Amino acid sequence: MVRRLLVLLILLTAGALAPVPVCAQTAKTAAPGLKAVLAAYDQFQKREFPNEATGRTAFPLGSFTEADFERRNAFFQEQLQKLKQIDPASLSLDGRITHQLLRFVFTEEVDSYRFKAYLNPILVDDGFHIAFARLASGRFSSVREYDAYLRKLRAFPAYVRQHIDLMRRGLALGIAQPAVILEGYETTWQPHIVEKPEESVFWAAFERMPVTVAEPDRSRLLAEGRRAIADSVVNGYRLIKTFFETEYLPKAPRTVGVSHWPQGKEYYEERVRYFSTLPMTARQVHELGLKEVARIRSQMDSLIRKVEFKGSFKEFLNFLRTDPRFYARTPRELLKEASFIAKAAEAKLPAFFGKLPRQPFGVEPVPDYLAPKYTAGRYSPAPAGSRNAGFFWVNTYNLKSRPLYVLESLALHEAVPGHHLQIALTQEMTDLTPFRRRLYVNAFGEGWALYTEYLGREMGFYQDPYADFGRLTYEMWRACRLVVDTGLHAFGWTRDQALNYLTENTALSLLECRTETDRYISWPGQALSYKIGELKIRELRAKAEKALGTTFDIREFHDTVLSQGTLTMPALELLIDDYIRRKTKPTAAGRLSTGSSH
Repeated sequence: MVRRLLVLLILLTAGALAPVPVCAQTAKTAAPGLKAVLAAYDQFQKREFPNEATGRTAFPLGSFTEADFERRNAFFQEQLQKLKQIDPASLSLDGRITHQLLRFVFTEEVDSYRFKAYLNPILVDDGFHIAFARLASGRFSSVREYDAYLRKLRAFPAYVRQHIDLMRRGLALGIAQPAVILEGYETTWQPHIVEKPEESVFWAAFERMPVTVAEPDRSRLLAEGRRAIADSVVNGYRLIKTFFETEYLPKAPRTVGVSHWPQGKEYYEERVRYFSTLPMTARQVHELGLKEVARIRSQMDSLIRKVEFKGSFKEFLNFLRTDPRFYARTPRELLKEASFIAKAAEAKLPAFFGKLPRQPFGVEPVPDYLAPKYTAGRYSPAPAGSRNAGFFWVNTYNLKSRPLYVLESLALHEAVPGHHLQIALTQEMTDLTPFRRRLYVNAFGEGWALYTEYLGREMGFYQDPYADFGRLTYEMWRACRLVVDTGLHAFGWTRDQALNYLTENTALSLLECRTETDRYISWPGQALSYKIGELKIRELRAKAEKALGTTFDIREFHDTVLSQGTLTMPALELLIDDYIRRKTKPTAAGRLSTGSSH
């Protein structure tokens, strides 16, 4: 379900899934069986998720009925069987990586169907209707692009009805979000139910219409935009409002944790394997989390002694949460501070990376319609080739809950060298297959971003001891996730237990602790990916440093980690092991060729 939400966001962005042929190098070097699976998956994407370039506009937003999911499941089952017939040992290194990634993705799709996760298309801070609103940020330059935007706006009511049908079925089976985390959820639809089209966020794209769109098209598009917003967008969100208020919220479960779902315990163990990309169990993850919490707590205690604070750990956390010196007075001040840190980090990149992306990024506030239940910050990517930059979103809602002492960690994680650097580089790898360019593996992407918080010390950040404590509190936060997520979904923890664990072990604001707890409840397993991925990357770096000694080059190591797009942890280990072999034995067989594409 979650991976599908990410695909949906890409789909809703104009032109994001324009067909890209399987590249020439894949055609030359991929084993015939693997090449056939790649081609089949590429065609499947074009068929199931039509876009403007293919001319398939009967379902501008895609089709999401149970029959659609059944058909897609049959495809993934068939392709999995074909992959099982391919011996990975017969493939080149990049072929083995692609084989692993295809199995990873197809297995997730089959499991999602088996556990009926598609009947739960919302999160506490995301979902089909929230992703749709991001269409409003699109920048269009031609009549064709505006017409495509209009088709998507007009398709919204049918799209909503399809998802309501799914959620209604989910409610009947007990596959739904718990009521306790949906308090205030009306903020996800209410801002879009406007009296005048010009008051809608969807009107902004028409306000930005460039002068190159001339009459009579200009007048036509503006008139049709008003009608589409009034007749389709607003009415679609009214459908959502009515459904949630009269059906979903009254019938939503009163218990938390997916262990209460049909096959819930088995489903969560599958979530653990998926989000870690490793053969781990919930119990193993829980125990790892407890060890990490104890290790980081020791470092926190040392730093408290360093600043000569007279009081308990709990009192120090309260000091950080309440002292005005640690909080911006205005949204602009918070945004300026975040921008300064992000720009300072950008200046240090050449010392740590040999290859940097062309796509820029900006800093802007989390949109008002998302902010109340949203996290402190997030990276909002732009599709490759679009007219938009990526954005580091900073939440300026409730400034007393947005401490400055964590801002260095947040900026490094969401902007550079974290999400923006990694995602933009992947999008610019034109020698990767479309499948590899579209893919996002949480353990890799989130593990990388958390690793870059750790890297910040080498980059010269955290000179202020309170910022260093902010770094530790962010690391502690990710370690607590291992305990809390498994506690909620495998070991019967209540919402209050999870909330208390976060507030007692981290210096996150109380609001952030609440929004994060609800996020873990709504998105089982995803929170595990950060710490597990970071620990694996650090383990592989230590392995490379030990093997290469004085020849170890940090720029080269980072470029290698990011050289093949997003990977599972076993695939990343294959890549780094090959890197070490090539550095110690330059003529080693099986090395990854320059520009490899499969």
